[in-house]
Amino acid sequence: MPSVLIVDDLISIHEMLEAVIQPTGFSTAFATDGEKALARYKGEKFDMVLADIDMKPMDGITLLKHLKQYDPNSVTIIMTAYASTDSAVQALKFGAFDYLQKPFRVDELIATLRRGLEFRDIQAQRVLLSTGAGLRTDDIDGRLIGKSGAIKKLIQQVKKLATVRTPVLLVGENGTGKTSVAEILHGVTGAGQAQFVRIDCSLSSEQNFRDGLLGLNGEGGPWIREAKGGTLFLQHLQCLALPVQKELVSVLRTTAHGFRLVCATTEDLEKMVDSGAFNEELFYRVASLPLHMPALRDRKDDVPMLVKHFTMRATNPMLDPNLIEFTGDAMAVLSAYHWPGNLAELFQLVSKLASTTETRVITSEQLPLRLRDLNHWPKLADYLEGQERQYVDRVLHACRGDKAAAGKVLGVDASKLA
Repeated sequence: MPSVLIVDDLISIHEMLEAVIQPTGFSTAFATDGEKALARYKGEKFDMVLADIDMKPMDGITLLKHLKQYDPNSVTIIMTAYASTDSAVQALKFGAFDYLQKPFRVDELIATLRRGLEFRDIQAQRVLLSTGAGLRTDDIDGRLIGKSGAIKKLIQQVKKLATVRTPVLLVGENGTGKTSVAEILHGVTGAGQAQFVRIDCSLSSEQNFRDGLLGLNGEGGPWIREAKGGTLFLQHLQCLALPVQKELVSVLRTTAHGFRLVCATTEDLEKMVDSGAFNEELFYRVASLPLHMPALRDRKDDVPMLVKHFTMRATNPMLDPNLIEFTGDAMAVLSAYHWPGNLAELFQLVSKLASTTETRVITSEQLPLRLRDLNHWPKLADYLEGQERQYVDRVLHACRGDKAAAGKVLGVDASKLA
């Protein structure tokens, strides 16, 4: 059973959190300040730490720093009663997995804990990989779920990239799995005890980025040293300020050979170069091997397999996940939805449904309204070319065979629907 160390100076908070967390399959332990929490963490084994930011004598941020020093793979979620962005960014900057602003919703808390546990599992897998020969290229098929043409193409590209250490640029919308691919590339290298250093450029201030990546002398900071022999993963590269981009170029000239560089972006960096918003030399240094991540709406044939995969990863204290299934009408709705949040949105939804359902079968009525509202479904003209027939069938199914209603959803004359 996954364990959570709760750190807060109010006993009432301990009692409230215990009441809502334990029924979802987590065990809980408590500490009333940062010093006691650190001592308990060192003496026992916990999967995650859920800590308040405002405590004495050791506050949540200081505790976070000590935890990262003692256990770089520790997963800490910070709770804050302050609405300022500064406290949240400060927590993320020092390695917090996420933060929760009080008062938070129970479903938000549980979802965050589940994501933290998933991240912890990934960290543990890395340790296992580092003691062996690394992830085999054959194992990539099992890590990238799907059978569509888009995912098959992605798998083949990842296998090819796994055999080289040239910088890789992952391009795609948020939630398409860029982090997973970066971790796969790291695992395939069999990098021994080397680290996978993940930096989100959208969360780091210019000064923090300079200190961590560039270093005081411009020859590489602690992040560079940590990544030596392993992988440096820069997320949201487009968010770097131009002056920092230029400085990063000089650092990469002398340090990039010491680690595998993987960058990710949600923007077209080439267009940014043309408009003067991105450093041209940096672009060519990181984009020699671009890998485009398909959006989920472009690989909807994979939705049933992904739903099954995500369901197996969910935890339901009442039901065996092997017994949970979605009805045909529910799967039709899931397959037709446009998923603006991509894999991340689908995973969050399936995990929530699978972990909270009191019945073995999940129907379309249990899905959120935004998925069931046909007004949110795309018109046929906007649907992916080559899959129009399948989409028409899904809409007809959702409309219970009513061609007039289906024609309205699709934006076509009902008489044209065979």
